[in-house]
Amino acid sequence: MTLAAVVFIVIGTLMVGLAGGFLVGRRRGTPATPPPPDGATVADLVQRVVLSSHNGIVLLDRTGDVVLANPPAVELGLVQGPRPDERAASAAEQVRETGEVVQVDLSPRDHGVRSGRGPTAVLGEVRPLGDGYTVIDASDESDAVRLEATRRDFVANVSHELKTPVGAMALLAEAVLDAADDPHEVHRFGTKILSEANRLGTLVTELIALSRLQGAERLPELAVVEVDKVVHRALDRCRLAAESANIRITVDPPSGLLLDGDATLLVTALSNLLDNAVSYSQPGSSTVSVSRRLVDGFVEIAVTDRGLGIAPEHQERVFERFFRIDQARSRSTGGTGLGLAIVKHVAANHGGAVALWSKPGTGSTFTLRIPAHPKAPQSDASQDAVRTLSTPEYVGGSP
Repeated sequence: MTLAAVVFIVIGTLMVGLAGGFLVGRRRGTPATPPPPDGATVADLVQRVVLSSHNGIVLLDRTGDVVLANPPAVELGLVQGPRPDERAASAAEQVRETGEVVQVDLSPRDHGVRSGRGPTAVLGEVRPLGDGYTVIDASDESDAVRLEATRRDFVANVSHELKTPVGAMALLAEAVLDAADDPHEVHRFGTKILSEANRLGTLVTELIALSRLQGAERLPELAVVEVDKVVHRALDRCRLAAESANIRITVDPPSGLLLDGDATLLVTALSNLLDNAVSYSQPGSSTVSVSRRLVDGFVEIAVTDRGLGIAPEHQERVFERFFRIDQARSRSTGGTGLGLAIVKHVAANHGGAVALWSKPGTGSTFTLRIPAHPKAPQSDASQDAVRTLSTPEYVGGSP
């Protein structure tokens, strides 16, 4: 039952109760039910309930004019001056004729071109109140609609991403069978099958990790984590890929910094940043650097590459699942498009954020920012600023 229905049931109950109390009092010779201590009438209290509702509520008279509208109704665009939205007015007229409840879509018609994050999906219900009066009860369903759209996109993307390596493995297996008498071809196709199988395994692993992180609250049990150990373990994971691409990774001196968090998740996030930096750097001619510092109670771990850089129009989307700037290059590097999404959620679950600064042709700096342990040392090394050409913008939490 919606709030408006409850309100009007309460009104009816209160009125019947008051009338009953008044009649009983008259018969017994006792005073009628006294008003509330502050002197507010039932109508005053009902109006307060309507005005404080999160839903948009509009009361219409017999001619369809607005008798009462609360602030959310105005914000949702249900009323324009003394008249309701024409779709609501048409539904109200139908309700007065039939006496039946009518559902109506009151979404803004210009939501596709309006700026900002105003309501994009408003669903309303028009109900009869008797004597020609009707009430419009509408709610903002934008978040639910966006969530459903995200879910559909996610399912479609996952289906596509899983189908690609599975289909490739099937074709390669057929090629192996056709070339069973040629050891060289069998080895070549077998190597490709192994590569696709590894890619599929990585994709499944990252999907599981992302499903565990997404929508989770801030981690309830945090341990004291040494930042230097996190960096060391992440470097171990990425060393082989860097050596294969002939890319040198430089690291600043140990900082002794501490933070509260989950070491395994933090290593995963930093490894993803390093893998991303190596993958998008020019083989044999680039350097990736890692630096640590303490700023305003947050530990910042920055990964800087001198690679291709990211265009401004893509920088807001790189943390989306499966988003790839260059599809062909991502395929060749074995990327799944989930690495940066995982980084974003790891940061958010630690009460932190991830930042990006990038310039095409110059390179990129991704900065993981996590609240420091209260007893973290204020070392000179940790205070050295990371050199960037612009202030990074944080994603995934509050800096």
